[in-house]
Amino acid sequence: MSEVKWIESMKFTAISDSGSKLVFEAPEEGKSPETNTFKPMEMLLLSLAGCTGMDVISILKKMRMEILEFKMTVEGKRREEHPKIYTEIKLHYHFKGKNLERDKIERAINLSQEKYCSVSAMLKQSSEVTFAYEMENI
Repeated sequence: MSEVKWIESMKFTAISDSGSKLVFEAPEEGKSPETNTFKPMEMLLLSLAGCTGMDVISILKKMRMEILEFKMTVEGKRREEHPKIYTEIKLHYHFKGKNLERDKIERAINLSQEKYCSVSAMLKQSSEVTFAYEMENI
């Protein structure tokens, strides 16, 4: 069972079923968050990127693609009124590797977005999730 425990002010510690730990924090207006803390909605976007990123790399490895570097950026637009859910989410995949093939990269991303990524499937119920990618052969 996962647990989230209040520490102080608007700071909470979270421990997952697997024992991983992180800290959620919504610092007071004008104050900077501590290092290694996340706002819950920021963590949601990062969870999406982590989920689809793991899918894509796993699929591309099975396709024998030689990925040397991979990163993603993710941004979201939220409603003005409460609950301030994401209405638009944009993912951008960045690939660098040897002999990268556009069709295989597109297939891996599409499989993640349409079949495997549970976080994406949930978010698509309330948000428009779009993506783009770029690749660099070296």
